Amino acid sequence: MRNDESIKATPALHASYMLFDAASSVLLHLPTPYPPGTFANHIAALPEGLRLFGIYALAHHAYLFGEYGRCVGMAETALMTKQRRYPIAEQFLHLVAAMGQVNLRDTEAARRHFMGAWDIALADNLIEEIGEHHGLLQGVLETCLKEDYPEHYARVIDITYRFSEGWRRLHNPETGAHVTSDLTTTEFSIAMLASRGWSNTEIANHLGISTGTVKNRLSMAYAKLGIASRAELTKYLLQ
Repeated sequence: MRNDESIKATPALHASYMLFDAASSVLLHLPTPYPPGTFANHIAALPEGLRLFGIYALAHHAYLFGEYGRCVGMAETALMTKQRRYPIAEQFLHLVAAMGQVNLRDTEAARRHFMGAWDIALADNLIEEIGEHHGLLQGVLETCLKEDYPEHYARVIDITYRFSEGWRRLHNPETGAHVTSDLTTTEFSIAMLASRGWSNTEIANHLGISTGTVKNRLSMAYAKLGIASRAELTKYLLQ
């Protein structure tokens, strides 16, 4: 159906099909029939709300390839130049910007973007999206919500566990890799940061905990996963 000439002859419709493929490729890690960069050439044909979500997909793609500055730049530009309010797309853009910023180690900017997403979540009851991004936010969620919004935080963590269970069944049906269920959400966040080269002191400062707590949580994570070093941790988390 994607090759139907009548679809290709209508730019907005063609771009909509490409958006579906781009989002599936990025969010579900499914293959796409389009060459890299093709969707970006057609995104302008989408109406603004869908175009903003399409930019989220492109920014997320950049994030997956370690292009964190490009990820943040796309998301922030989209947020600054939008003409109307689109809560869902805006929330996704704030979340992907926070993901990029924490990997650039600008934790204050990451928190600002997360709170932008959180304000939308509270106003429009869009909590699901927050939980689905937990692992990618690498501790930002804990630092922003755990103390100030304990009841909401508990709800988000429940969503996180349910989402990760479904994700595991889709992507790890045979490996038996149960990282997100073996570790608590705090242990998982610390493990993710450690696997990306953060020192214990940097992790402690980011999460607002002591270096001793970081060491203890890492030791517990190692024991649960049956590993003994950061090198093994990085390999394990990339399965």
